[in-house]
Amino acid sequence: MENFDFHVTTDIRFGKDRLDELPQVLNAFGKNVLLVYGGGSIKKSGLYDKLYEQFNRNDNNIVELAGVDPNPRIETVQQGVQLCKQNAIDVVLPVGGGSVIDCSKAIAASVFVSGDLWENFVLPKNYTGPALPIVTVLTLAATGSEMNGTCVISNMDAQIKLGVHGESLLPKVSFLDPTNTFSVNSYQTAAGSADILSHLMENYFNATPGTEVQDEIAEGLMKTVIKYLPIALEKPDDYTARANLMWASTLALNGLIGKGKKGSWSCHAMEHELSAFYDITHGVGLAMITPRWMAHILDEDTIPKFQRFAQEIWDVEEEEPKRAAEVGIQKLYEFFASCGIPMTLPEVGIQREENFEEMAQCAVAHSSISNQGFVPLHEEDVASIYRACMSESSFV
Repeated sequence: MENFDFHVTTDIRFGKDRLDELPQVLNAFGKNVLLVYGGGSIKKSGLYDKLYEQFNRNDNNIVELAGVDPNPRIETVQQGVQLCKQNAIDVVLPVGGGSVIDCSKAIAASVFVSGDLWENFVLPKNYTGPALPIVTVLTLAATGSEMNGTCVISNMDAQIKLGVHGESLLPKVSFLDPTNTFSVNSYQTAAGSADILSHLMENYFNATPGTEVQDEIAEGLMKTVIKYLPIALEKPDDYTARANLMWASTLALNGLIGKGKKGSWSCHAMEHELSAFYDITHGVGLAMITPRWMAHILDEDTIPKFQRFAQEIWDVEEEEPKRAAEVGIQKLYEFFASCGIPMTLPEVGIQREENFEEMAQCAVAHSSISNQGFVPLHEEDVASIYRACMSESSFV
């Protein structure tokens, strides 16, 4: 296990009916609030009206930024920064899932950034400056952005999607009410859970020795998601299922299972290019790529960890190690498919391979997967994995 620091100071308010605490939380930072949300689902669910009951009671000055895209754009960040400066915003309040929270993080920091925001905030990837305080109200279990200091922003003109990390991007307070996810449709519930599993697996499949604590926590969280996702799909208002998915999402990416490990996330690097080129749902892209990546890198060095994954997560009893690993990969693929996730690129509208070579070049150029991944991946490896996603796959 590597040396590490673990200091996550987000105040988590988990559970039902906690919004009456919001005024006191906001008052710690100021009255002028930038409310950030997506396509309007918070209005349909009634959450928007509940928020305004609190705002009106508290005499908050609310400025709205609506319509944040699922892969948040740098143009939306620029719009938010302008609103913050024009209205002397004290605190940024994203209400939504990871995209809304990520966009809000970028806005909160970019208020303090001079010049071109893409060049000066996103491209450096590490942000060391200040940010406006961020308070989140989570409505989708997926990214874990409510309790980490990372955001992912897209530049669709340049076809680039990049992550930025900074200590000041960590939310001050996050409200996690599982009932706010009851209205999330089956497709987004499944895609969000695939994202949770991917976060866990990206940390789990790692060559750093001696990380048993992190690995066993990751296994427990993976089994939790696999248990409760089908229940949430069948009964969207099952509180226990939604609560466990929400908390698993937060713990998957708050540093708990990633600290003490080194290396690069391979599947996210590849999926970011899919989203950048085709604007597909992030969790769906990860679900497609992950089992193909596993099969591509399966060899005598990786078999032991994949065998453990098969045994611990899927209860595979095959004694031959390679066969056990393959069965585990197959079970992951079948689980995603059984939850209604498209498992081939043509199913999400990608009919041709014309961009795969360029995407592979970008995936390698924009990350360290060629030298720091669980298994190093080069351009030809990445292109091969993309091509494997063009048709249905079998791994046994």
